[in-house]
Amino acid sequence: MSTPPFSSVLRTASQGPHDQVNSAAFMTDLLGGRVGVDAYARYTEQLLFVYRALEDAAVTLERDPVAGPFLRPELMRVGELERDLAYLLGEGWRDRVAPLPATLRYTARINEVAATWPAGYVAHHYTRYMGDLAGGQVIRSIAEKSWGLARKGDGVRFYVFEGIANPASFKREYRALLDALPVDELEKRRVVEECRAAFALNGAVFTELGAIFPLSA
Repeated sequence: MSTPPFSSVLRTASQGPHDQVNSAAFMTDLLGGRVGVDAYARYTEQLLFVYRALEDAAVTLERDPVAGPFLRPELMRVGELERDLAYLLGEGWRDRVAPLPATLRYTARINEVAATWPAGYVAHHYTRYMGDLAGGQVIRSIAEKSWGLARKGDGVRFYVFEGIANPASFKREYRALLDALPVDELEKRRVVEECRAAFALNGAVFTELGAIFPLSA
């Protein structure tokens, strides 16, 4: 019996945690357009801290044989998040944004694996970037319709990957990198568990956001 590609193993193993996170009260309210733009802005604010951690680490990992191949400049999101927050929050926004406790735990874990375990960093990279390249487009569409944001304009630029002309082709290339990950089977199992942990960290952020915006919590 042939061994399934690692990208398939990773996707299958993370499907349950992925579905659980997406069914969180805050996310269902967001996707249903039942919360205000202030909730969307607060969510975007938390993403900024997560992506800063991911992209600050990229500077030191770009030549790493395990993590380096995944660090594609067309994926980088911090600049777009900053532009979105400037639009959503207005002048002086940098002085008003703050990470939630769950976001601090999330970024601390990213910083830890980036410093000590490149394959673990790949788990977080995959969870965030591939999720936002795919499912994030649903959030963009909801934001445009619910809060009158311009199509692919300020406020939703985080979800617009202008450097990726063919998302389907890009995702195939990314899956090929996962399949060729230069680690042994034990390490791959650890990556799978870290991917599941990344979803749990995402879920904790949603729980705290749900407590702040408790429409259906």
